Amino acid sequence: MGAGGRMSVPPAAKNSEIDSLKRVPYSKPPFTLSQIKKAIPPHCFKRSVIHSFSYVVYDLTIAFTFYYIVTNYIPQLPHPLPYLAWPIYGFIQGCVLTGVWVIAHECGHHAFSDYQWLDDTVGLILHSSLLVPYFSWKYSHRRHHSNTGSLERDEVFVPKQKSSIRWYSKYLNNPLGRFLTLTITLTLGWPLYLLFNVSGRPYDRFACHFDPYGPIYLDRERLQIYISDTGILAVCYGLYRLTMVKGLAWVLCVYGVPLLVVNGFLVLITFLQHTHPSLPHYDSSEWDWLRGALATVDRDYGVLNKVFHNITDTHVAHHLFSTMPHYHAMEATKAIKPILGDYYQFDGTPVYKAMFRETKECVFVEPDESDEKGVFWYKKF
Repeated sequence: MGAGGRMSVPPAAKNSEIDSLKRVPYSKPPFTLSQIKKAIPPHCFKRSVIHSFSYVVYDLTIAFTFYYIVTNYIPQLPHPLPYLAWPIYGFIQGCVLTGVWVIAHECGHHAFSDYQWLDDTVGLILHSSLLVPYFSWKYSHRRHHSNTGSLERDEVFVPKQKSSIRWYSKYLNNPLGRFLTLTITLTLGWPLYLLFNVSGRPYDRFACHFDPYGPIYLDRERLQIYISDTGILAVCYGLYRLTMVKGLAWVLCVYGVPLLVVNGFLVLITFLQHTHPSLPHYDSSEWDWLRGALATVDRDYGVLNKVFHNITDTHVAHHLFSTMPHYHAMEATKAIKPILGDYYQFDGTPVYKAMFRETKECVFVEPDESDEKGVFWYKKF
């Protein structure tokens, strides 16, 4: 492990849920990005091929161990225990593969190694195996990092203003409606985003992550979008051949259900990192990169923080320095909190509770009459 790579970071000095809901400052911070960087030990920015690959080997070893156990022993269980064992496997394997997804995400940020070709090779293989178009998402996600908190240019989970809320939203403003909204978001949100840019920024024409000529991408990026599509098609063909040999039920149990869990977690993690009653959003009159990068929140997923390589509880540091390897992010987070002060937001509310609270409290954004007009806050009906 890197120096301090796995040291625990205590929650910020907020001792209640009410404290965590207190709005963070929206004015220009009294510190600069270079001052924040100076507070971080220099070794935290060093990328190690061996160290990074150790996480790939570790995650894949666990994943293949689970695969070996379930394919050899679940069929031997007496009826009806397999019906219980398969969902348990699906959830646990999905958590492990979410960690694999995070490593591929590191590659997209050039945080895996000092070699761009190696990062792209590893990222393409890992993300394609999880049906993620590596380069396509890499470029749209990079623009999210460049425009975080901007109502006009951010790429994902861009909040709507009240005037843009659909007519049926008020009918979903109840426990059942919020449950249905979350269910659809966590199960279909990721493919809908990739295919139709649902929850993404508006474009002047149809936007799709698989379209090399779509408005999301520049001309110089189109060849790599084709490469991403080829990777997805290759994995889909492999799954088709596997289905012909093993059967559809086997493929769904071994691969399909864990993939649903991966997709659900990556949507949930992203949603909770950028959706919180305390976080501001900005229009073009007020937005700047540093304030936008700070408009995110670290969360606590318990033991899953480790499984997810701490992408959950070091997200603020990640947005400030996205090329920093994940195994140094905990140490970096501890170092920058005194500098950030009230600009750092941590919410230790249990995730199952937070996702329902945020779905209820964060329906649309609008400015407060007492604040700057270009600063928007989450509101509810």
